[in-house]
Amino acid sequence: MGGSITMQDWTYLSKYQEENTTLPPPEPDENRVVFLGDSITEFWSKEQPIFFQNKSYINRGISGQTTPQMLLRFRSDVIALNPKIVVILAGGNDIAGNTGPATTEMITNNLFSMIELAQVHHIKVILCSVLPANFFYWNPKEKPADRIIELNTILKEYALLKEILFVDYYSAMVDDQKGLKTVFSEDRVHPNTVGYQIMSPLIEKAIQLTINNL
Repeated sequence: MGGSITMQDWTYLSKYQEENTTLPPPEPDENRVVFLGDSITEFWSKEQPIFFQNKSYINRGISGQTTPQMLLRFRSDVIALNPKIVVILAGGNDIAGNTGPATTEMITNNLFSMIELAQVHHIKVILCSVLPANFFYWNPKEKPADRIIELNTILKEYALLKEILFVDYYSAMVDDQKGLKTVFSEDRVHPNTVGYQIMSPLIEKAIQLTINNL
């Protein structure tokens, strides 16, 4: 039975394989940060390349990915790179049903497993809210707005309980329809340059706070 390339590499482990292999180990005083996520993370390097320049920031976002895919590549794309910090932004594509139906509990189970893996390996976690969205153009039948609010509420409570920094992009970017403000996005899901300019100082502050507490 022949499978598609997607099924042969369901997690897209091959995407960063070469980059991971050639990445040198961190310098003794380097505060390496890995950004793990989906298209919102991956496209950050394209929309706002200056954010990643001349910093120990490594982008490991993959467009379209869900939390089970990220969990399966967590060792190769995060742990193996020996970061001090991992920034996790995930869950929107699960709600969109990209790899099949996912309950909120299934999403949080995967995210909590990633966090626990990081902690076992002494990697500090910064957990991010899912961005607001009231429409997915690739799955218009889905009504994501309230599910995103529910997921973010659970993530925020978990972060508080576990003393993990939580970055609330949602509140800074939501409109009065529980969607992404049009000024921040061309397609109601992905940030444009203006959107990333809102996100950047929020995550920079969280990274600096985390570095200060290493």
